[in-house]
Amino acid sequence: MDERAALRMLATDLPHAGDDAAVVDSTAITTDMLHAATDFPDGTTHYTVGWRSVAASLSDLAAMGAKPTAAVAAYADTEFVDSELRAFVTGARDICERTNAEYVGGDLDAHCELTVTTTAIGEVNKPVYRSGATPGEIVCVTGTLGRSAAALALFEAGETDRGNELFRFSPRVDAGRRLATSASAMMDSSDGLARSLHQLAAASDCGFGLDSSAVPIDDACEVCADRWEAGVHFGEDFELVVSLPESDLDAVQRDLDVPLTVIGEVTDSGVTVDGEPLADRGYTH
Repeated sequence: MDERAALRMLATDLPHAGDDAAVVDSTAITTDMLHAATDFPDGTTHYTVGWRSVAASLSDLAAMGAKPTAAVAAYADTEFVDSELRAFVTGARDICERTNAEYVGGDLDAHCELTVTTTAIGEVNKPVYRSGATPGEIVCVTGTLGRSAAALALFEAGETDRGNELFRFSPRVDAGRRLATSASAMMDSSDGLARSLHQLAAASDCGFGLDSSAVPIDDACEVCADRWEAGVHFGEDFELVVSLPESDLDAVQRDLDVPLTVIGEVTDSGVTVDGEPLADRGYTH
């Protein structure tokens, strides 16, 4: 049973689960677990591990339109090395400062491999869920896609400095808060664009039609064997995938500090690209 199957199994007992973060009153809360085997390629620095781990949870808050306030992390490894632990905390603090949140501590433990569990909390008055997309709206994505796939290729090629740079993404917190005023549905693209669209389609009981030429694949993907695969199916990019009325597009784009690209439209059913089915394939833990 993979992660998605496990979540489906638990859905009956946890009816409020299924979005990027849980919302209790006006508090949004989310937690993530990352492992060396699946999330930190050889060459990933502990500074990047701290940054990326906390950023993953902050991205979940961004997808709800929340304002982050604080984050904690449980850090586990085979041994504690002074320089590595300090670098981890510095990375975690730096990404929190960039998003106007505070890194307030966590826990330490011994484990068979480097493992980090992060929790982030924030405040939100009008959360955006995955379930509101309506046929006739447009579907957009922030930033560019494929940076993590390119980072992995660089790590494998021994170009660790560039790989680490690409791996340290910035959660789209400000964009998420602005998009929340117009968005009908939103999530982050950590599982990949294709899988995210299938998840939004299932939650909203709709479909999506994409234009392949409009999908913003990052120039860094020139190091990848297949740019489309890197940008659409690989995942771990943590951009925002959002549906909204086309009439709101110009105003939203003017207010954002990152690009917002229209990649298609919301349809009645099915997820397609250039009229052909888009495979529900992406990142799986």
